[in-house]
Parts: sequence; structure tokens; C-alpha cells
Amino acid sequence: MTPVVAPFFHEPSSTWSYVVSDPGTRQAAIVDPVLDFDAASGHTGTASAQGLLDHVHGKGLDVRWLLETHAHADHLSAGHWLKGRLPAATLAIGEGIRTVQARFARMFNLGGDFPVDGSQFDHLFADGEGFTVGGIDARVIAVPGHTSDSCAYLVGNALFTGDSLFMPDGGTARCDFPGGSAAQLFRSIQRLYALPEPTRVFVCHDYGPDGRDVACETSIGAQKRGNIHVRADTTEGEFVAVREARDRTLDMPALILPAVQVNIRAGALPEPDDNGVRYLRIPIDTL
Repeated sequence: MTPVVAPFFHEPSSTWSYVVSDPGTRQAAIVDPVLDFDAASGHTGTASAQGLLDHVHGKGLDVRWLLETHAHADHLSAGHWLKGRLPAATLAIGEGIRTVQARFARMFNLGGDFPVDGSQFDHLFADGEGFTVGGIDARVIAVPGHTSDSCAYLVGNALFTGDSLFMPDGGTARCDFPGGSAAQLFRSIQRLYALPEPTRVFVCHDYGPDGRDVACETSIGAQKRGNIHVRADTTEGEFVAVREARDRTLDMPALILPAVQVNIRAGALPEPDDNGVRYLRIPIDTL
């Protein structure tokens, strides 16, 4: 039940993507792939996603899952692009995406033609739902709080937390986005802390606090002992006070408006207008 985990770091967004595979069957999943995007020019690129493809092809892996931990606000997903090149893979996210789609469809005024039923994805996971990566058992753990659709994936002894937990010296994810809740995130983290302490923890972001090299792997035990926001003995009230105070100091992510519009579409770009150009919307004085 020990998968092979290959991490890939997207420096512009400080995002970790992963290829997790069963060494016995060589079946694999890709977690949180990134589509390159330059906000100044509106130019997209696939170099980062191509790196994931090159890895799976080089290792002879059979990708069966493209897993999103949530509709990210700091980078665009390459899930749709990879799906077109890995047709055997199922593109999946937690079923909470429906709530996120409905909320942001209203914000971006996407109209009745935009479905808010999650149908842009191949599969919506329920909390606790099981699946497999080759011969390795996996299951979904809903961890709302950072966003209402956040989920973690436990693949064998490897836990992919999305944005809920960072490295211990990085703490936890912000909870001030629409639908976020610090109290809810605290309760979600308690579900993760109930896992065995040796469980390997793979984070979605790392910013190298205090100048250290970026890192991606820790453990449940290390989180419970050393997370700067929520240790094993931290109370909900203590966590909420710290988290909400921290959130009041944070700027909005630079890519939140383009990222959310694309990611609620499972990484697909909007359909082109009649001039053949695709457009993203920027609501003014709204967020």
C-alpha cells in the first residue's frame, strides 16, 4: 500500500503537482496539474503539463485518474488538456464543486447555458468514496474550509491534502474566499489528524518560509506536533482566531479571477466568441 509519488513544482504559482503510481501494476493518478498562464498577456502554455506527460510516458505509466483537490484560485488547471491526451483517465473532483460552480456562475454572470451540476468533470466524488490506483486502495476525505469543495485523497499511505494543510512551518490555507470557513477547516483537519501518524502528507503549495528550500512531503505526526496554526492540542477557538487574523492581512491571489472561471469548467477555457477569440470576465468591485 505504498505508492510511488513523483512531485513536480510550478514555481510561478508555488504549486506542487504529483504523479502517484502503483509500482506493481504501473497504473497512476495525476493530482492537481497546472496549466501555465501569463496574466499580463493572457497567454496560456502547456510546458508544465507536458512535463507530467513526459514523466508518465517515460516510466510507462497508465494514468487512470486526473484528480483535483478543489477549484483552485491561484493557478489554472491542466486537467482538461491532459484529459485530451490521456483518454483512459477519469477527470474527478469532490461533489462540492456544484456549490462552487453555482456561486461563481452568479458572480461571473455566466447565464443559464453554464451547467452547475459538475458535468464538466467525468466523476464527482462523495465523501468517503473509495477507488483504486492499480492495486492500491484509495479514498476521498472531504475537507471543506479553505473552499467548500475541498477534498483530500488518501492513496495507500500517501495523503494529498490540497490547500488544507501546508508544510508544518507554513501552517494552513486561508479561509476568506467565498464559501470558506476557518471553523470548518479546523474540523476538517481533525479528520486528517485521526489518520495514523506515519501517513505521508503531500501538500499542494509551499512558499519556503524564512528562505528555506521549497518542500512537499511531511507526515501526520509532524503536522500534529509542529504545525504553526493547528497542533494536536489546539482548540477550535484558538485556530479560528489565528486563521482569521492572518487572513485579514492577505491580498487576493493574482490569478483568482481567471483561475476560478477556468477551474469550475474542469480546466477548459471558455468557448470562443464569434471572432474566434476566447475571453475571461473581470467583475468590477465584486470580490
